Amino acid sequence: MKRLLSLATILIASISLINGCSMMSPKYEAGKQYHLTILHTNDHHGRFWKNDKGEYGMAARKTLIDSIRSEVESEGGSVLLLSGGDINTGVPESDLQDAKPDFIGMKALGYDAMAVGNHEFDNSREVLEKQESWAGFPFLSANIFYKGTDKTLFKPYKIFNVQGNKIAVMGLTTEDTVKIGNPEYTGDLDFRSPVSVASKLVPELRKKADIVVAATHMGHYANGNYGGNAPGDVTLARKVSGIDVIVGGHSQNPLFEPDVQNNTLILQAYEWGKYVGRLDLVIQDGKIQNYQYRLIPVNLKKKEKDADGKSIYTLMEKEIAEDPAMLALLTPYQEKGSESLNVIIGSSNGLFVGDRSVVRKQETNLGNLIAKAQKEKTKADVGVMNSGGIRADMEGGDITYKDVLTVQPFANMLSYVDFTGKELFDYLTVAANKEAGSGAFAQFDGVSMDVKNGKIMNVKIAGKPLDMNATYRLAVNAYVASGGDGYPKITDHPNYVNTGFVDADMLVEYIKNHSPLKVEDFAPSNAVNRM
Repeated sequence: MKRLLSLATILIASISLINGCSMMSPKYEAGKQYHLTILHTNDHHGRFWKNDKGEYGMAARKTLIDSIRSEVESEGGSVLLLSGGDINTGVPESDLQDAKPDFIGMKALGYDAMAVGNHEFDNSREVLEKQESWAGFPFLSANIFYKGTDKTLFKPYKIFNVQGNKIAVMGLTTEDTVKIGNPEYTGDLDFRSPVSVASKLVPELRKKADIVVAATHMGHYANGNYGGNAPGDVTLARKVSGIDVIVGGHSQNPLFEPDVQNNTLILQAYEWGKYVGRLDLVIQDGKIQNYQYRLIPVNLKKKEKDADGKSIYTLMEKEIAEDPAMLALLTPYQEKGSESLNVIIGSSNGLFVGDRSVVRKQETNLGNLIAKAQKEKTKADVGVMNSGGIRADMEGGDITYKDVLTVQPFANMLSYVDFTGKELFDYLTVAANKEAGSGAFAQFDGVSMDVKNGKIMNVKIAGKPLDMNATYRLAVNAYVASGGDGYPKITDHPNYVNTGFVDADMLVEYIKNHSPLKVEDFAPSNAVNRM
């Protein structure tokens, strides 16, 4: 009899494990309050190391997160640590090492899951697979499918058992990835509408889980006004009921309190690990009963005047010490990445503007510099640069290789095409109408024109009227040439040439040849007159 009972027990346990279900798994107690803290970051962009002011960095983040975990767990609560994606691209020390220090740092921090960001496709699929293996936690995206199939590239979701409460975390990626990701690495993928995918998935998850969290890389656009971008988190929350929390990214803006839409708490923690978002939830009977939220600055500083009127930087909050073990883990990567980057290649007499809040909205001297450098390298008539490929200012004074890689971190190849005047006119019509505020917004060199109601007029090349029957050479990066940012695809044009030169190396060469650079030589001239 005992043997029969033993066999029955084993059989029941096996069935429970096979179904992954409830027969033996613990459930929450009715009426009992549970405490879950969700910690989150987004848009890390290679910032595993602190900056020169001692701000952010994964070593200080480790100390902060360990402290919060200890506090929460000592009071009987649990912690989930999530990322809104875009770990890749932004700092040369990281870029040159395929973001390995960032992902092993995230593993040491104890991240539980991550939304896949568009910049995860800046590298080949092979590198992306390595990155997930380094991380040791799941990359989640429910709306990236292999073309022509219903198979997703990544796991769509993961369910966590938190003291008997089942917490479903699903991933969603901006559908804009198809135009802002590298087409070379996304050509076999279908980025479906997150809203349509979530509309089907969330009801399924509500049957399996008590709380549904969406880790997204879609952007927070106030009141759902997403402009030329793909719909973001507000639209998702309004159109898909049943999502309790959205942990977002992509638009890189801080939400100091949740944006509550359709009973969904929308969160975002700015960028680069500058803040760690902390959402403390009280859960009872499978529902959120109460919450508290704040963004915790990681050694951020504010600029002030001292008693003598000099500018100084002071900590916004109490300093967070760097974790020694994390420092030991990351230091070799920082040293290796820094070795070849601090070589001075030239100088300038002032600031070249590449800040995303400026360069994506208007002509800047840095946009003109890069477009001119592309044009010179390829002996082209016109240079066009997408502003989303310009990632930082370039300060006045000495210019290093690192400075250039910070401005142009994507390692895009320089390319060109020989167009007829009519083909160039059609191309410029598209380029000149790219929406201000988006990464597609174009910076030009070698051309002037008027733009009115979507039409271009008075087009001049090197000061002479465009001849529809003449031949002109256009220089762009290979990302744009492949149709990135929604530009016309020109890689299949019979006159298209990929030069094999990396964009950053091209810019380094230009700076060396023309140093010292004078900002006045590249000043905005309103060559593209938007009427």
